[in-house]
Amino acid sequence: MEQKTFEKIFKFFCRTINVSMVKSIIPSVNFIRKIKNKPPIPLKEKLGEFTSPNLGEKVIMLHGVSVGEIVSLENLIKKIKATFPEYKLVLTTGTLTGQELAKKKYSELTDFITYFPLDIYSAIKKFLNKIKPSVILITETEIWPNFSFCASENNIPLYIINGRISDKSYPSYLKFKKIFEIILNCYDGIFSQSELDRKRFISLGAKEEKTFVMKNLKFEIEKKECDINLENGSSKVFIAASTHKGEDEIALNAYKKLKEKNNNIKMVLAPRHLTRIEEIEKLIKNTGFKYGFRTKKDNFKDKDIIILDTLGELSKIYEKIDVAYIGGSFNNTGGHNPLEAAIYSKPTISGPSIKNFRDIYSILERENASFVVKNKTEFYSILEKLFLDDEFYSKISKNCKQCFSNQQGAADFVINKLKEIL
Repeated sequence: MEQKTFEKIFKFFCRTINVSMVKSIIPSVNFIRKIKNKPPIPLKEKLGEFTSPNLGEKVIMLHGVSVGEIVSLENLIKKIKATFPEYKLVLTTGTLTGQELAKKKYSELTDFITYFPLDIYSAIKKFLNKIKPSVILITETEIWPNFSFCASENNIPLYIINGRISDKSYPSYLKFKKIFEIILNCYDGIFSQSELDRKRFISLGAKEEKTFVMKNLKFEIEKKECDINLENGSSKVFIAASTHKGEDEIALNAYKKLKEKNNNIKMVLAPRHLTRIEEIEKLIKNTGFKYGFRTKKDNFKDKDIIILDTLGELSKIYEKIDVAYIGGSFNNTGGHNPLEAAIYSKPTISGPSIKNFRDIYSILERENASFVVKNKTEFYSILEKLFLDDEFYSKISKNCKQCFSNQQGAADFVINKLKEIL
């Protein structure tokens, strides 16, 4: 079948999905979600049935599907507001957690925050008629056919930014190359995280002359000024950061073994949720270590462990430590952001559960700047080597610094492209 004929059939098929069909399915989906203790799908917003403010004729729309993408947009959003003050900024998300974070972080920086529409042609038309974007920037790999067709037909410039195609997804995507080629040709530009991602987009049918490498927005974070003095002197410091239930024991056991090899090592324990402080204190008491609390301004002059029981200090305290364990990775939470430590050239170790930041870990691991371990034994082995082998530590620390240098510049790339577009 010729590609043009296939394209007509595919577009016709995409448009057969209508609002009534979706509305008939959603109650069953939400019932299943309720059983699994998941929030219901916000159907009205996703069908474009919302009241939007009067945004005017100059609107930049940004989309980040969930938490990782929303976090990565911070520096870009700030630069867009500073560079294009005459434009309104609309931010959309695909998930409830993404929506909650977007409203928490960007309510004052953006003009309107809502959900990205379901890929139903009539819902998308309703959405675009309300938002009236001058340009649409889609983060990473949110490739929706009807949305792409509708934007193209309405002559709205449409771009993928921070684009990536994972090793896992790529073989599956290739099987549907004819479909991806139709969709990707609706985009005015595709700006990828790496040369490998660029080549993958092109192999799926994207036009080579419209596809560029922009580096990675997730590395566009800034160091925080740190006014914390831990009084650790010549002692090295290990931090177990953003720990969840079950992970504190792993970190404390590793620290105990480490202290037997070198007594001149201190530890910071920073739980993800402060409601667990009492539970953590009991665990530390059982180890026999002397401990204190950050809220009491305790330090390492007479303590082995400091419990970071404050809000907003974790990203700063990374400057004062030497090695970080990033929690949420030994208990199937999906991990937390290792870049907050890596930006200070501090090596990070994580357990096997890293789905929330898999793309970041793949870059850090490729650059030999971070470690994702399979089990507790491997965790301790790497931890020990980082603390007891100075040459090894220095090498990993330098790799962290080089990795950031290689990846930064993405936000400025997008800003320069927007200057050309707008």
